[in-house]
Amino acid sequence: MGQDISRAEMEVIMNVTHDAMIGIGLDGKINIFNRAAEKITGFKAEEVIGKNIKEVIPSTRLFEVMRTGCAELNQSQLLGNTKIITNRVPVRDENGIIIGAVAVFRDVTEITALSEQITDVMEMRSLLEAIINSTQDAISVCDENGLNILVNPAYTRITGLKPEEVLHKPATIDIAEGESVHMQVLKTRKAVRGVPMKVGRFRREVVVNVAPILIGDKLKGSVGIIHDISEIKRLSDELDKVKSLIRRMTAKYTFDDIIGSCELMASAIDQAKRAAETPATVLLRGESGTGKELFAHAIHNASVRRRGPFVRVNCAAIAEPILESELFGYVEGAFTGAVKSGKKGYFEEADGGTIFLDEIGEVNPSVQAKLLRVLQEKEIVRVGGTKPVPVDVRVIAATNANLEQRVSEGTFREDLYYRLNVVPIFVPPLRARKEDIPLLIDHLCRKYSLEYGRKVAEITPEALDVLMHYDWPGNVRELENIISRTIINMKYNETTILPHHVPALGRAAGPQWQAQKAEQSIPVPALDGSLEEVLAAVEKKVLQQALATAGGNKTKAARMLGISNRSLYYKLERHGISMK
Repeated sequence: MGQDISRAEMEVIMNVTHDAMIGIGLDGKINIFNRAAEKITGFKAEEVIGKNIKEVIPSTRLFEVMRTGCAELNQSQLLGNTKIITNRVPVRDENGIIIGAVAVFRDVTEITALSEQITDVMEMRSLLEAIINSTQDAISVCDENGLNILVNPAYTRITGLKPEEVLHKPATIDIAEGESVHMQVLKTRKAVRGVPMKVGRFRREVVVNVAPILIGDKLKGSVGIIHDISEIKRLSDELDKVKSLIRRMTAKYTFDDIIGSCELMASAIDQAKRAAETPATVLLRGESGTGKELFAHAIHNASVRRRGPFVRVNCAAIAEPILESELFGYVEGAFTGAVKSGKKGYFEEADGGTIFLDEIGEVNPSVQAKLLRVLQEKEIVRVGGTKPVPVDVRVIAATNANLEQRVSEGTFREDLYYRLNVVPIFVPPLRARKEDIPLLIDHLCRKYSLEYGRKVAEITPEALDVLMHYDWPGNVRELENIISRTIINMKYNETTILPHHVPALGRAAGPQWQAQKAEQSIPVPALDGSLEEVLAAVEKKVLQQALATAGGNKTKAARMLGISNRSLYYKLERHGISMK
C-alpha cells in the first residue's frame, strides 16, 4: 500500500510540472509519459506506455544515454515542428547499474520566437538611435510623468545642456522663455505644433512640435522635435535687408497709382507724362506730403529707363558730413572708417537708370558743386579720388523749399538751379484740389481696411464735410494719417465712417505754438525798405520767437516752423542769430 501511495504521489508531481518527461526501461519500452509530454508530442499516455520509444520518437537518443551512461544536458531537438530543449540522463539502481533512461524536455518554440523578436527590437532600437542621433533637429522624449528619458546630440548642441543635466528631470528644465509643451501635451493627450520659445543656456530661438506617445489608449509619454530657427532668423533678416535694398532700387508706382482728377492734378500728370518721354532733368515742386515721390516713380516707370535701377535719396535724411560720400562714393583710405576697397555712391548704383534726389534744397554748397558737375559732364569723382567716373543717370529732383529765394540769398547755386529746373512740375497741395478728397478717401479706406482687417465701405456726408472743410497743411500724407486713425477708431463690425470716428484735425505736434502765435502777433517792421528787406526782417522776428518758445531747442523750433534742422541753421546764420 505504501508503494502505491508513493507512486501516485510521483505521478501527481510528474503531471503538474511544466516540463515533459519520458522514461524507458532497458528494453526501450516507455514506462513514464506525463501530461506535459502528451501536450508537446500529441500522444496520449495510455497509447504509448509499453511501446518502444523508437515507435513514438524515432530520433530519440535515450538508447545512446543508456549505452554510454553519460547524461546529455541542454540539447536542442526537433519533435516534428516543435523545437525542444532536453536533458537526457541514465537511471541507475542502488548498485549503480543502469536500468533505464529519462528525458526531461520543454517546448522552446515560443521562447525562440520571443528571442528573435527581442533581437529584432534591439536592432530596431539601434537603428532608431542612429537616426535620432544623426538628425539636425533636437529630439527630447518624456515619460508619462513629464520626466526626460531621451535626448539626442542635436538637443545638446542647441540647448547647451548635457544629457546628465536633463535626463530623469522635469521637461521644464531646458526652457528659458515660454511654457512647457511636453506638459501641455501630457495633459491634453493632443499634439501641439509650431510653438515658438527660447531654450537652454544660449536662449536659442526655436519652434517646438510635440506629440503624445499612445500605446493603445494608454499614454506612455511624449516626443518633442525642436527646430533651431536662430540661423533661419539671421538669414531672414539678411533677406529683409536685401529686399529693402531692392525696394530702394525699384520704382513701385505708375501714373495709374496717382489719384486725382482736378484740373491742377491733371495738368501735373500731363506734364510728367511728357517729361517721361525725354531724358531731361525734372524738378518736382510742392509742399511736403503732396506726393512728389509718387510722381518720380511714375516718371521713371514711363521712361525708356524703366528696366534700369531707380535709386531714392532723401538728401535731408543723410548727415551732412557723409552726404557727399554717399552720393558719389569714395576710394580706399578716403577717411577714417572707410571700407578698404572703397565704395560706390548712389550715382554709380543708378547708372543706366534714374536717381531721385528728394529735398534737393537742403544740400550744402560743396555737394551742390559736385551735382552741377554730374549734370553738366555726366561724370562723378569719388571722395578722395581724382579719376572721373562716367555715369549715365537721369536726375529727378524734388523740393518743398523756395529755391528762387535761396538763390537770391546765396544759399543755393544759381547755375545748379537752372540745370535742375529744366522741366519744373508743380504738385498742388491738397487744399487746392479738395474735389479729389472723396477719391483719396475711398482709396485709403480700401488700403487700410485690408491692412487692419476691417470692412470700411463708405463715409457719411457729415463726416466727409468735416474733412472737406479742413485745409490739410500736411497734404495727402496728413490725410493718410487721419484716415488710418479713423479706421482704428471704428469697431470691427462698423462699415461706415461717422463724424465721431474722425480724430481731431490739426497739427498735434505744435498746439502750444499755434496758441501762442494766436495770442502774440508778430510786429511787422516799418515798410520803409525793399520787399526783400521787409521779408528778411519778418523772418528774423519769426525765428527769434520760435527759438524763445522752444526754450532755445533748435530741433523743436525747426519742427514748429515746419522746416528742416539744416534749413533753420542756414537762416539763423544768415540773420546773425546766435546758435549757442
